[in-house]
Amino acid sequence: MNEALERLILRAEQLMTRIEAALPQPFLPPDWSTAIAWRYRRRHSGHGLLSPVRHVGAISLDDLKEIDGQKEKIRLNTLHFVQGKPANNVLLTGARGTGKSSLIKACLNAYSKQGLRLIEVDKTDMIDLPDIVDVVAQRPEKFIVFCDDLSFDEGEPGYKALKSTLDGSVAAATPNVLIYATSNRRHLLPEYMKENLTYTHTEDGEVHPGEVVEEKISLSERFGLWVSFYPFNQDEYLAIVAQWLSSFGVSAQAIVAARAESLVWALERGSRSGRVAYQFARDYAGRNSPHAAHAVSSLPPEGAVGALGRPGGARSA
Repeated sequence: MNEALERLILRAEQLMTRIEAALPQPFLPPDWSTAIAWRYRRRHSGHGLLSPVRHVGAISLDDLKEIDGQKEKIRLNTLHFVQGKPANNVLLTGARGTGKSSLIKACLNAYSKQGLRLIEVDKTDMIDLPDIVDVVAQRPEKFIVFCDDLSFDEGEPGYKALKSTLDGSVAAATPNVLIYATSNRRHLLPEYMKENLTYTHTEDGEVHPGEVVEEKISLSERFGLWVSFYPFNQDEYLAIVAQWLSSFGVSAQAIVAARAESLVWALERGSRSGRVAYQFARDYAGRNSPHAAHAVSSLPPEGAVGALGRPGGARSA
């Protein structure tokens, strides 16, 4: 009888262990000394955790060429944040492949020794943003919560969580946390022609947007700093190609000879972005340059490409 009871107790303990493993776990802070960048992930069990990024892309601010206006605004805002001065949440919008996310990574590398840290959060996990902020609120480091390619569809729950965290929650803003987001949409939500019908006009011609439009604009307006990036013209694209080919060890004469081929490459992809230029340079150098293997090992990953763009394009709230 005692032996049967012991087996029953053992099985019950094993069952309880399995049940506890399946239940949502409390969100605990990681060992912050192991990395300068982290990814937030929600597991199938329902609990979230911060996973360290072991190898951050080795891109620097100097690698990003001809976007001096945008770069200086982001750099100064980040520097003020690290120094404990007032700083804004940032929304980087515009054409794809123009260096938006690369600029944020470069700022992390520039100021990590001064205590800057980065937490990357997918838009689907934005609903957990208040929990992430609570975990880092008492830390001495400065944290950028980074969401790449941010946009929402109608009714997504993360929209409300982000909106409240930016400005509007009962809780005061946490001084050691800023949100940096990149997006191809200025207003982060899909816009439809029928929404134009909600605009009203006064007798003197003043325009008033309707409630639907106001709701969509309100999220992006809570970012204190907007920085815009623009599509490249042909000369700018060719300049990027030349920059990357030179980095891969291709000779000046070969760079000139590759111009026509690089234009065909861009035409086939329907884009003259910095990313497309970098991809062409890798392909061309791989096929033609004996020094390409050495150059590849010393350059940042594809997502961290150098970019050219027009200066300016920022609005401070």
